[in-house]
Amino acid sequence: MIKVGIVGGTGYTGVELLRLLAQHPQVQLLAITSRGDAGTAVSKMFPSLRHRLDLSFEDPASASLKNCDVVFFATPNGIAMEQAPPLLEAGVRVIDLAADFRIKDIACWEQWYGMRHASPDWVAKAVYGLPEHDRTAIRNARLVANPGCYPTAVQLGFMPLVEAGLVNLEQLIADAKSGVSGAGRKAEIPALFSEAADNFKAYAVAGHRHLPEIRQGLSTMAGHPVDLTFVPHLTPMIRGIHATLYARIERDADFQQLFEERYVGEPFVDILPPGSHPDTRSVRAANVCRIAVHRPQDGNVLVILSVIDNLVKGAAGQAVQNMNIMFGVPETEGLWQLAVLP
Repeated sequence: MIKVGIVGGTGYTGVELLRLLAQHPQVQLLAITSRGDAGTAVSKMFPSLRHRLDLSFEDPASASLKNCDVVFFATPNGIAMEQAPPLLEAGVRVIDLAADFRIKDIACWEQWYGMRHASPDWVAKAVYGLPEHDRTAIRNARLVANPGCYPTAVQLGFMPLVEAGLVNLEQLIADAKSGVSGAGRKAEIPALFSEAADNFKAYAVAGHRHLPEIRQGLSTMAGHPVDLTFVPHLTPMIRGIHATLYARIERDADFQQLFEERYVGEPFVDILPPGSHPDTRSVRAANVCRIAVHRPQDGNVLVILSVIDNLVKGAAGQAVQNMNIMFGVPETEGLWQLAVLP
């Protein structure tokens, strides 16, 4: 059994981790921490876990996290970089669902996240946890930086094109929409029901903090710098990301076949038949990315549609997928949940 701890178990990604790990046949949950809710039964805060999880939240200062094989950090940005190093030095493996270890350029990270980085040495050692790109590195990692939700949908949508060098890498465009849960479980005016419902808007057009993460990932795949215009939008739904991606063709190919061959055997990437239009409910609560490839009017621009559940393949599900790879268990273990309809 894999002994697991979770730091920050009260947010949306934290409870999603609990939902998935409580059903995982090779996981033993040892500790779940929350400084503000220490002593509270997990099932009292989240009744959906009644009779499935008999644990209470613990203060992170006293929790026995060093007895775990792996600890997930489902915390706000800036927490893991402070609290993960002592666990790593004690031999515990760490998967961080926040952004603390994703961006290799420390100055860039500090610029976008507005704080001084506390563990730059561990940034250099961290492995970016996009399984479809580099399983070998994840398998041997001590610290995995779990990708963000927007970056997962965008990178999986662009990856076959970028790797093959078939499109103009100076003019990539990602037009992405997210449900309200992407903002986290906190009180903010834009996420209030009367603000988000019956409404649709773009935000952070001048620059979103996921932009440097996506550029870094695509540049790694290409082997040289990639430019990207990224515009996120908030939609009046709870879960889901829909990314509409645009790329100008430089070399012709059978692009449907390219995607099918690139992702053949990938358990959590589904390339749909030509002409398909994936919707977010087709991935709701499932650890899967569904992708459709379009070439409107047989022109010189490709349109890629990529959908994920931001809390599963965009966060907790991908983190569990990374854990499975790290500990040599079947990658799909505990992750075969079907999407929820309607």
